[in-house]
Amino acid sequence: MLNPATEEVIALAPCGSVADAEAAISAARAAFDAGPWAAMSVGERVRYLQKMYDVLESRVAEICELIVLEAGAVQSNARARQFDIPMKHFRRFLELVSRQDVRAIAPELTRGAGAGTVLGTAFVVREPVGVVAAITPYNYPYFLNVVKVAAALITGNTVVLKPSPYTPFEALLLAGAAAEAGLPKGVLNVITGGKEAGERLTTDVRVDMVTFTGSDQVGAEIVAQSAPTLKRLVMELGGKSALIVRADANVKMALGQALRGFTSHAGQGCAMNTRVLVHNSLRKEFVEQLATMARAVKVGDPRASDTQMGPLIRAAARERVERYVALGVDTGAKLMAGGRRPPDLTRGFYYEPTFFDNVESQSVIAQDEIFGPVGVVIGFDSDDEAIRIANDSRFGLRGGIISADVGRAFEMACAIRTGGVTLNGGAGTQLSDGPFGGVKRSGYGRELGEDGLNEFTQTKLIEIQAG
Repeated sequence: MLNPATEEVIALAPCGSVADAEAAISAARAAFDAGPWAAMSVGERVRYLQKMYDVLESRVAEICELIVLEAGAVQSNARARQFDIPMKHFRRFLELVSRQDVRAIAPELTRGAGAGTVLGTAFVVREPVGVVAAITPYNYPYFLNVVKVAAALITGNTVVLKPSPYTPFEALLLAGAAAEAGLPKGVLNVITGGKEAGERLTTDVRVDMVTFTGSDQVGAEIVAQSAPTLKRLVMELGGKSALIVRADANVKMALGQALRGFTSHAGQGCAMNTRVLVHNSLRKEFVEQLATMARAVKVGDPRASDTQMGPLIRAAARERVERYVALGVDTGAKLMAGGRRPPDLTRGFYYEPTFFDNVESQSVIAQDEIFGPVGVVIGFDSDDEAIRIANDSRFGLRGGIISADVGRAFEMACAIRTGGVTLNGGAGTQLSDGPFGGVKRSGYGRELGEDGLNEFTQTKLIEIQAG
């Protein structure tokens, strides 16, 4: 595995084959069908997973260092975003799952065949889906490994986890924590490897569900691969989210959110606000200030405490960014900052924070998910125009509005076709009970909170006649 900041080899990781994937599926299937996990009480599963949680918490320094080395995250992002938040969700899952798994529904009276009356009612039982394949990307590997695995296991499923080939160690570490916590054999299985191993997970009839985070192109392939076996799917796919800056906006707040929208974790985030829609009365000054801020971002080794933006994951990711920047220039957009590799960083997959003004909504750089440190600014004159531009996307994952009129911002948020919207920066964290997911080509299904837990269960109706 390469360190994306230095291009040096971190360590050698195993590369799983199709046969390894089949063995992992067999182990998970046996553990679900004949093992104790699904039959355990919720309290018993909670005790196992609490031990696993404690093991992970005891290794916080080691895990954060691995996130920096393997994923290229800067130190602050590794701890606050990529470790603390998923562990908060893990804790919340442990609390939520203790809710009632069996609920009674209101009885009904029905006239019987004779003179009598039948009193009928039923119970709704939540049960695990079965064997879950969790396929995760390279940008937030520990985060996504934890929330998918914890939610699936706590609801009684068994799991085969397949991480990105670029970031296998954070998944292998999770498997080690499960073993140390004493989880029964076959309950959590980790398979490394490439496309062939992943395709085995998405096509095998013994897998009941796939939860995937990644690009919309790969998501579409997974949907097609899983269709013959009618698997349950949760697809958390790409995004091209819009931040709307109204004329009455707090400009300082808006600038900060706009900058983070394309520089946080080198732009490698599906929910980032990479389209910034600015009211034309503010746009000229806004763009000038954003350019100054973008040029001041310290790019470099993510191990350094003062680094604000680290590298992209691999050379191919940087080359993709370079192609889109060239397309932006060729189509007449105005390059305001960046647009090149940092001249002082000759090793590592670095690229300068980059953004364009004078961008048309239908242009390639305003429509495609670039997945790098590239943002675009688009002007508007009315709320209706801003909503139209925000919805002018094949994606619909997140969005944001900055406005002094919170009521009007709420009305606009309701008109935007997206899975979530932040108003004036949002809640300051990813809320423990907030469902996360998108619409259109950003996928379907939800993660996190009770909605996320319910994705890993199915309901059974058990009817009963009294008397």
